[in-house]
Amino acid sequence: MKTVIIIPTFNENNNIDIIIKKIINLKLNLTILVIDDNSDDGTKKKILLLTKKYKKMNYIFRPHRLGIGSAHKRGFQWAKKKKFNIGITIDADMTHNPLLIKKMLTILKRKKFDIISSSRFLLDGALKNWPITRKSLTKIRYFLVKLVLNTSLDSSGGFRCYNLKNIRTEHLFLAKNNSYFFLIESLYYLEKLKYKIYEIPIILPYRSYGSSKMQIKDIFFSLINLFKLRLSK
Repeated sequence: MKTVIIIPTFNENNNIDIIIKKIINLKLNLTILVIDDNSDDGTKKKILLLTKKYKKMNYIFRPHRLGIGSAHKRGFQWAKKKKFNIGITIDADMTHNPLLIKKMLTILKRKKFDIISSSRFLLDGALKNWPITRKSLTKIRYFLVKLVLNTSLDSSGGFRCYNLKNIRTEHLFLAKNNSYFFLIESLYYLEKLKYKIYEIPIILPYRSYGSSKMQIKDIFFSLINLFKLRLSK
Protein backbone atom coordinates (compact mmCIF):
# COMPACT_ATOMS: atom_id res chain seq x y z
CA MET A 1 0.00 0.00 0.00
CA LYS A 2 1.26 3.47 -0.85
CA THR A 3 2.53 5.06 2.35
CA VAL A 4 3.69 8.61 3.04
CA ILE A 5 5.51 9.86 6.14
CA ILE A 6 4.44 13.43 6.97
CA ILE A 7 7.00 15.44 8.94
CA PRO A 8 6.19 19.03 10.03
CA THR A 9 9.32 21.12 10.69
CA PHE A 10 10.23 24.45 12.17
CA ASN A 11 13.89 25.10 12.98
CA GLU A 12 14.96 21.44 13.12
CA ASN A 13 18.41 21.88 11.60
CA ASN A 14 19.99 19.57 14.19
CA ASN A 15 17.47 16.77 13.71
CA ILE A 16 16.05 16.68 10.20
CA ASP A 17 18.87 14.74 8.52
CA ILE A 18 19.00 12.24 11.40
CA ILE A 19 15.31 11.35 11.32
CA ILE A 20 15.23 11.18 7.51
CA LYS A 21 18.17 8.74 7.52
CA LYS A 22 16.51 6.62 10.22
CA ILE A 23 13.33 6.40 8.14
CA ILE A 24 15.26 5.55 4.97
CA ASN A 25 17.19 2.87 6.87
CA LEU A 26 13.93 1.07 7.64
CA LYS A 27 14.16 -0.27 4.07
CA LEU A 28 10.43 0.12 3.56
CA ASN A 29 8.71 1.40 0.44
CA LEU A 30 7.93 4.82 1.91
CA THR A 31 7.52 8.32 0.50
CA ILE A 32 8.55 11.20 2.77
CA LEU A 33 6.87 14.62 2.81
CA VAL A 34 8.46 17.41 4.88
CA ILE A 35 6.33 20.49 5.50
CA ASP A 36 8.46 23.38 6.71
CA ASP A 37 7.05 26.52 8.31
CA ASN A 38 9.65 29.05 7.14
CA SER A 39 12.58 27.83 9.26
CA ASP A 40 15.44 30.30 9.57
CA ASP A 41 18.13 28.04 11.08
CA GLY A 42 19.29 26.17 7.98
CA THR A 43 16.59 23.48 8.05
CA LYS A 44 15.39 24.34 4.54
CA LYS A 45 18.91 24.02 3.09
CA LYS A 46 19.25 20.56 4.62
CA ILE A 47 15.85 19.54 3.27
CA LEU A 48 16.90 20.54 -0.24
CA LEU A 49 20.13 18.55 0.04
CA LEU A 50 18.27 15.50 1.35
CA THR A 51 15.73 15.75 -1.47
CA LYS A 52 18.56 15.50 -4.00
CA LYS A 53 19.91 12.43 -2.20
CA TYR A 54 16.65 10.53 -1.69
CA LYS A 55 14.32 10.15 -4.66
CA LYS A 56 11.18 9.54 -2.59
CA MET A 57 11.57 12.65 -0.46
CA ASN A 58 9.31 15.66 -1.10
CA TYR A 59 8.90 19.02 0.58
CA ILE A 60 6.51 21.92 0.93
CA PHE A 61 8.03 25.24 2.04
CA ARG A 62 5.45 27.56 3.55
CA PRO A 63 6.08 31.33 3.80
CA HIS A 64 4.92 31.68 7.41
CA ARG A 65 4.71 29.69 10.62
CA LEU A 66 1.17 28.36 10.23
CA GLY A 67 1.21 25.73 13.00
CA ILE A 68 1.62 21.99 13.42
CA GLY A 69 -2.10 21.35 12.97
CA SER A 70 -2.08 23.26 9.71
CA ALA A 71 0.96 21.23 8.60
CA HIS A 72 -0.82 17.94 9.31
CA LYS A 73 -3.84 19.08 7.31
CA ARG A 74 -1.62 20.19 4.43
CA GLY A 75 0.03 16.79 4.53
CA PHE A 76 -3.32 14.98 4.41
CA GLN A 77 -4.40 17.16 1.51
CA TRP A 78 -1.21 16.30 -0.42
CA ALA A 79 -1.49 12.58 0.41
CA LYS A 80 -5.13 12.35 -0.67
CA LYS A 81 -4.38 14.15 -3.92
CA LYS A 82 -1.51 11.74 -4.63
CA LYS A 83 -3.76 8.79 -3.72
CA PHE A 84 -1.73 7.45 -0.81
CA ASN A 85 -3.41 4.68 1.18
CA ILE A 86 -1.58 5.29 4.46
CA GLY A 87 -0.31 8.49 6.07
CA ILE A 88 2.00 8.52 9.09
CA THR A 89 2.64 11.73 11.01
CA ILE A 90 5.83 11.99 13.05
CA ASP A 91 7.67 14.83 14.78
CA ALA A 92 11.10 15.85 13.53
CA ASP A 93 12.64 16.39 16.97
CA MET A 94 13.75 12.74 17.44
CA THR A 95 11.36 12.13 20.36
CA HIS A 96 9.40 9.67 18.21
CA ASN A 97 11.23 6.45 17.38
CA PRO A 98 10.92 5.70 13.62
CA LEU A 99 11.39 1.98 14.36
CA LEU A 100 7.75 1.96 15.54
CA ILE A 101 6.63 2.72 11.98
CA LYS A 102 6.98 -0.97 11.12
CA LYS A 103 4.83 -1.94 14.10
CA MET A 104 2.18 0.62 13.18
CA LEU A 105 1.96 -0.62 9.60
CA THR A 106 1.77 -4.26 10.67
CA ILE A 107 -1.07 -3.64 13.15
CA LEU A 108 -2.97 -1.40 10.73
CA LYS A 109 -2.88 -4.03 7.98
CA ARG A 110 -3.42 -7.19 10.03
CA LYS A 111 -6.02 -5.92 12.46
CA LYS A 112 -7.77 -3.59 10.01
CA PHE A 113 -7.75 -0.52 12.23
CA ASP A 114 -8.33 2.98 10.85
CA ILE A 115 -5.85 4.80 13.09
CA ILE A 116 -2.85 3.65 15.09
CA SER A 117 -2.00 6.26 17.70
CA SER A 118 0.94 6.38 20.09
CA SER A 119 0.41 6.73 23.84
CA ARG A 120 2.79 7.94 26.52
CA PHE A 121 0.57 6.57 29.27
CA LEU A 122 0.55 2.83 28.61
CA LEU A 123 4.03 2.24 30.03
CA ASP A 124 5.42 3.31 33.39
CA GLY A 125 8.37 5.63 33.01
CA ALA A 126 7.55 6.72 29.45
CA LEU A 127 8.31 10.34 30.46
CA LYS A 128 11.12 9.36 32.83
CA ASN A 129 13.71 12.01 31.97
CA TRP A 130 11.30 14.91 31.50
CA PRO A 131 11.60 18.02 33.69
CA ILE A 132 9.16 17.74 36.58
CA THR A 133 7.16 20.84 35.56
CA ARG A 134 6.68 19.69 31.97
CA LYS A 135 5.86 16.14 33.05
CA SER A 136 3.27 17.38 35.55
CA LEU A 137 1.59 19.67 33.01
CA THR A 138 1.45 16.85 30.46
CA LYS A 139 -0.15 14.47 32.96
CA ILE A 140 -2.67 17.09 34.09
CA ARG A 141 -3.63 17.81 30.48
CA TYR A 142 -4.04 14.08 29.80
CA PHE A 143 -6.29 13.72 32.83
CA LEU A 144 -8.42 16.72 31.83
CA VAL A 145 -8.78 15.55 28.22
CA LYS A 146 -9.94 12.14 29.43
CA LEU A 147 -12.39 13.71 31.86
CA VAL A 148 -13.82 16.46 29.66
CA LEU A 149 -14.02 14.55 26.38
CA ASN A 150 -14.81 11.17 27.91
CA THR A 151 -11.98 9.38 26.14
CA SER A 152 -9.21 7.02 27.19
CA LEU A 153 -6.90 8.05 24.35
CA ASP A 154 -3.64 9.97 24.64
CA SER A 155 -4.96 12.56 22.23
CA SER A 156 -2.14 15.13 22.22
CA GLY A 157 0.57 13.00 20.62
CA GLY A 158 1.54 13.61 17.00
CA PHE A 159 2.90 10.14 16.10
CA ARG A 160 0.03 8.43 14.28
CA CYS A 161 -0.73 6.13 11.38
CA TYR A 162 -3.89 6.79 9.35
CA ASN A 163 -5.65 4.47 6.94
CA LEU A 164 -6.40 7.16 4.38
CA LYS A 165 -8.30 4.68 2.23
CA ASN A 166 -10.90 4.23 4.98
CA ILE A 167 -11.06 7.72 6.45
CA ARG A 168 -13.25 10.14 4.55
CA THR A 169 -11.45 13.30 3.47
CA GLU A 170 -13.93 15.67 5.10
CA HIS A 171 -13.51 13.87 8.43
CA LEU A 172 -9.77 14.59 8.43
CA PHE A 173 -10.57 18.29 8.25
CA LEU A 174 -13.28 18.52 10.89
CA ALA A 175 -10.70 19.84 13.36
CA LYS A 176 -10.37 23.58 12.71
CA ASN A 177 -7.49 24.37 15.06
CA ASN A 178 -4.15 24.91 13.30
CA SER A 179 -1.88 24.67 16.33
CA TYR A 180 -1.18 21.87 18.85
CA PHE A 181 -4.83 21.52 19.85
CA PHE A 182 -5.49 20.08 16.40
CA LEU A 183 -4.04 16.80 17.67
CA ILE A 184 -6.67 16.55 20.42
CA GLU A 185 -9.53 17.91 18.33
CA SER A 186 -8.92 15.66 15.32
CA LEU A 187 -8.74 12.44 17.33
CA TYR A 188 -11.86 13.47 19.25
CA TYR A 189 -13.88 13.76 16.04
CA LEU A 190 -12.48 10.56 14.55
CA GLU A 191 -13.29 8.60 17.71
CA LYS A 192 -16.78 10.14 17.82
CA LEU A 193 -17.34 9.02 14.22
CA LYS A 194 -16.59 5.42 15.30
CA TYR A 195 -13.36 4.96 13.41
CA LYS A 196 -11.38 2.05 14.84
CA ILE A 197 -8.45 3.45 16.84
CA TYR A 198 -5.69 1.38 18.43
CA GLU A 199 -3.00 2.72 20.76
CA ILE A 200 0.56 1.46 20.99
CA PRO A 201 2.86 2.39 23.89
CA ILE A 202 5.86 4.64 23.34
CA ILE A 203 8.69 5.89 25.50
CA LEU A 204 9.04 9.60 24.82
CA PRO A 205 12.47 11.03 25.66
CA TYR A 206 12.80 14.73 26.28
CA ARG A 207 14.32 16.28 23.20
CA SER A 208 18.12 16.36 23.10
CA TYR A 209 18.71 19.03 20.45
CA GLY A 210 17.02 22.36 19.97
CA SER A 211 14.17 23.68 22.04
CA SER A 212 10.61 22.46 22.28
CA LYS A 213 8.20 24.34 20.02
CA MET A 214 5.40 23.89 22.54
CA GLN A 215 5.30 26.65 25.12
CA ILE A 216 3.35 26.95 28.38
CA LYS A 217 0.91 29.25 26.59
CA ASP A 218 0.15 26.46 24.10
CA ILE A 219 -0.88 24.17 26.95
CA PHE A 220 -2.98 26.98 28.47
CA PHE A 221 -4.82 27.67 25.20
CA SER A 222 -5.28 23.93 24.68
CA LEU A 223 -7.18 23.75 27.96
CA ILE A 224 -9.40 26.68 26.94
CA ASN A 225 -10.09 25.02 23.59
CA LEU A 226 -10.78 21.75 25.36
CA PHE A 227 -13.72 23.18 27.25
CA LYS A 228 -14.94 25.01 24.14
CA LEU A 229 -14.93 21.71 22.26
CA ARG A 230 -16.85 20.02 25.05
CA LEU A 231 -19.49 22.76 25.08
CA SER A 232 -19.89 22.59 21.29
CA LYS A 233 -21.21 19.01 21.47
